[in-house]
Amino acid sequence: MIAAFFEFGEGRIKKVYANSKYPSNQSGNVFYDSQLVPNLKFADEMPKKLECLHAVVAFRPSHIFISRDVLGGKPIYYSSEGVASLKSLLQDPNKVLPGEILKIDYSGQLIERRRYSFEEVFKKDQIDCEEAKEKILKSLENIKVKNACIAFSGGIDSSLLASIYDLPLIAATASRKEEEIIISSARLISKDVEILRITEDQILNSMLKVAEIIEDNSFLQLSIAIPLYFVFEFARSLGYSEIVLGQGADELFGGYKRYERLSGDDLENALLKDLSSIGENNLVRDTKLSYNSEIKLILPYLDWEVIRVATSVPGNEKVKKLDGKIVRKYFLRLLASEFLPREIVWREKRAIQYSTGVAKILKRLFSRTMRDHGF
Repeated sequence: MIAAFFEFGEGRIKKVYANSKYPSNQSGNVFYDSQLVPNLKFADEMPKKLECLHAVVAFRPSHIFISRDVLGGKPIYYSSEGVASLKSLLQDPNKVLPGEILKIDYSGQLIERRRYSFEEVFKKDQIDCEEAKEKILKSLENIKVKNACIAFSGGIDSSLLASIYDLPLIAATASRKEEEIIISSARLISKDVEILRITEDQILNSMLKVAEIIEDNSFLQLSIAIPLYFVFEFARSLGYSEIVLGQGADELFGGYKRYERLSGDDLENALLKDLSSIGENNLVRDTKLSYNSEIKLILPYLDWEVIRVATSVPGNEKVKKLDGKIVRKYFLRLLASEFLPREIVWREKRAIQYSTGVAKILKRLFSRTMRDHGF
């Protein structure tokens, strides 16, 4: 997490009090949350040149520089008071948009603003599906992790990652049925898994805290954030400093139910829209949870090379009609079939808020506790 606060004197910023908290980093006057170290030589094109999810704040001689990745995976806000990863740290915060670079002079004035589009960063190429599989697999294998575990659900996304990385598996759920699926899936790939069973009381008691952490109290965001909050905290309690997640697979490979109704350009446009807005819809929430737990997110499916190749694969190879049935994530299932048992590859998996049982519990609790908890 990045936080920098300004002290003004005679109409100018005289002092800056800045710090970073793991998993963010500092190098001199540069504060950043990213897998790669930013190079200010390419500051004006940073959303294109820094090929990873990122938020960067640099204090340069003539101005304050801010950059955010084109997916919007790392939140960053600014105001006359300073720059921070959380809205709550600033009064009247402005959001740096996905793909934006900003320059603020030391009188506090915004002097330059430019935004890069998704298409400027990720250009589609013609690619054979077999070649695409090889490139994606190679990129996934090249992801470096240390002191990490995998958040395991038993679905194809996390199971494929579990087959690639020799890492411990953990999970958190409020559903006995999902617990059985997780254990069964782990056994199918000859792995053990540590599971935290979440109770209804724990979910109730965490609601307000999680809403404050993610700075959002909507039912959808809370129902996804709560199981992630528990799995992140569980990972930290076990001594891990990084956690591998399968985020991005649904957007890249056509995992959402609504894609079944689409084809052709409509499907391609929906996939592009969902991927380009994954930050605001999902990753900002997850990143804020990671800041709270002080754990680094490792998101292999959102590696820049994986994204480049996957977006070049036609939509009709991702959502495919076979024997009268529409198969989502068809391309990913074919890739995974070389590593995983058939039972995992072709199993349908519900979204985290439903599979963990959290959404069901929240529906009961919401009407009963909304007023008491300020929702």
